[in-house]
Amino acid sequence: MEIRNPATGAVVATLPSTTTVELENTLSLLRQGQQKWANVPLRDRLACIIQFGELILANKQELAEILTKETGKPITQSLNEINGAQNRIEHLRKNAERWLSEEIIVNEGATLEHIRYEPLGVIANISAWNFPYNVGFNIFLYALVAGNAVLYKPSEFATLTGLQFAKYLLEAGIPDDVFHCVVGDGRIGEHILSLPLDGYFFTGSYKTGVHIARAVAHKLVPVQLELGGKDPLYVTEDVKDIKQAAVSAAEGAFYNNGQSCCAVERIYVSEQIYDEFVEAFIEEVASYQVGDPCAGDTFIGPLTRAAQLDVLEDQVKDALEKGATLRLGGHVLEGKGYYYAPTVFEHCNHNMLLMREETFGPLIGIQKVTSDEEAITLMQDTTYGLTAAVFSSDQDRAMNILSKMDTGTVYWNCCDRVSPNVPWSGRRNSGLGSTLSAQGIRAFVQPKAYHLRPA
Repeated sequence: MEIRNPATGAVVATLPSTTTVELENTLSLLRQGQQKWANVPLRDRLACIIQFGELILANKQELAEILTKETGKPITQSLNEINGAQNRIEHLRKNAERWLSEEIIVNEGATLEHIRYEPLGVIANISAWNFPYNVGFNIFLYALVAGNAVLYKPSEFATLTGLQFAKYLLEAGIPDDVFHCVVGDGRIGEHILSLPLDGYFFTGSYKTGVHIARAVAHKLVPVQLELGGKDPLYVTEDVKDIKQAAVSAAEGAFYNNGQSCCAVERIYVSEQIYDEFVEAFIEEVASYQVGDPCAGDTFIGPLTRAAQLDVLEDQVKDALEKGATLRLGGHVLEGKGYYYAPTVFEHCNHNMLLMREETFGPLIGIQKVTSDEEAITLMQDTTYGLTAAVFSSDQDRAMNILSKMDTGTVYWNCCDRVSPNVPWSGRRNSGLGSTLSAQGIRAFVQPKAYHLRPA
């Protein structure tokens, strides 16, 4: 399998793909390893995860360069991701024992009632390329702490990073019969679905998520799907600082080149401040440095996948044909690599693809609204349900709007934010299940109820 640098198109590595025979042998090893790992005291499992985090930080410059080389993510954002992902480890260190400890429900009377949490067993983690540290840690670290073994398949666009995870987990004391990274494209992922595993945890597109759910439904094991979004942001006329709202919205839309499931993908603005907001937004986006992802001042690098260029071209063409006003960008950049100019449309509507279908790139549409009711209707006009944001100086007003959003996460005066303190979950076509917080780690265990009647 070839690994290509999205900034140049050059091959940076060639790796042998895992064979189906190797995959089946790996599963046998993981079965044996998981039984031993589950008997390791929780504090010792946590110690290995903490050591892993320390090794990642000690080697973060090299790891960031690997991530940038294979995904095109700007080096500063690669470093930010590695640093930020450490909060998952810290949160596990502080809370895992409390979340996984035996619960005493009734401790008096003739019959005592307790709950113990047992690991699922061997789970598959089919991961994503856009934030491999964040979305990977959300799954495999929590699964390992809970006593599971993990068959990890990184995206073919972030395989080198996945192999680094395996390397440093092993150095931290987690044996390769407890965590194993496989190499390959969708064909190896397809074979993973045929294996008798105890859970499937996927991050990626809605289309692939539905395929996975159908393929493993007959096994009656846990399936968790973290899928895409078409996340809206609404700016009311009473917002305290229009320029700051524009700056926040722009970063939410264009960070990591818009390649985030929770990126801002459509913006609604009250008509009273529409023009002022649009000009501030365009000024901010125009200031972003586009170029070599290895350069420290680059904010927007290449797209990770060349195929996404066609998606952007289709949405731009459709918007122009349906009357949107192109204010910035709108074209592939000349030269090597998979670069697309940061693109902003205004005067958009919901007949346009860029307001309805997931974009996953540096393209945003802005639409004028006349009331909160219109904004709510438009924000809810989607099959996705990941996040929604409101910028307003009135908390009661914002909370009323957010209460009407059928999404797993809502934001007031912020956006595109994830915290280990609270669950991360999608609704409708944005997925099933939760990562992070107590709910996140409980996804990797099964409760056993004890009814105890002393003799």
